Amino acid sequence: MKKQSRRTFLKRLSFAMVSLLAIDAFWFERYIIDWNYFDLSENDDKIKIVQLSDLHLQTVKSFHKSIATKINEMQPDLVCITGDAIDENNNLEHLEAFLKLIDISIKKYAILGNWEYWGNIDLNQLKAIYETYNATLLVNENSLFTTKNRTLYIIGVDDYVGGTAHFETATKGISTTNESLILNHCPQYFEHILSLKNKVKAKLVLSGHTHGGQIAFFGYVPFKPQGSGKYLKGFYGNKLKMYVSKGIGTSILPIRFGSRAEVAVFDI
Repeated sequence: MKKQSRRTFLKRLSFAMVSLLAIDAFWFERYIIDWNYFDLSENDDKIKIVQLSDLHLQTVKSFHKSIATKINEMQPDLVCITGDAIDENNNLEHLEAFLKLIDISIKKYAILGNWEYWGNIDLNQLKAIYETYNATLLVNENSLFTTKNRTLYIIGVDDYVGGTAHFETATKGISTTNESLILNHCPQYFEHILSLKNKVKAKLVLSGHTHGGQIAFFGYVPFKPQGSGKYLKGFYGNKLKMYVSKGIGTSILPIRFGSRAEVAVFDI
């Protein structure tokens, strides 16, 4: 057998490494969802919440179906869709197809992200689709949610970059005797929420938008979208915590590297 030259070996090794990186970026980190569970509860009547962020739906693929299947098996009390569900009006049908896969008895709340504005989404049509599948779209609004002998205000803040985020309007009429869950797409707006945190008895803020950088090299993130501020992924804050989801979809470039797609699940 002919001996392999060093140059040939290095070429083949380089090709194998590039191929593995391509598989990781274009497939594994996009489609093999990282399910992250956090128990933040302080009593026995736990409320289970699934956060779906930055879906950027362009079609419904098998991994979207597997997400819906797992949600249905889990039977959470609440599903929260924290913005950028779709990028353009033509994708409303794909959002509807995805929502149709999730048990309609599970209550859902949604907010807007920057792409719902930048994509010129028909917000009335979007709201109607959400309502059809037991989802409430909150735009600087709040809603009272009751389950397991507990009552929780769901506060939905409009998008900070594309819309008009206004926490004061979103919390109008809220009583501090009840706990609150805040849905806020762009994490940079968390700083304004913190300045007014005494207006509500908040348990948690759920954000997205950053995609965890979407492309990260050993912790270095070359780009974060406007509205990210100093935040990237995971938990921030002390008394009032914010969780920044890496999200599910991709934007601009159809790849993820060092920032695997995720669904976050919380017991509060």
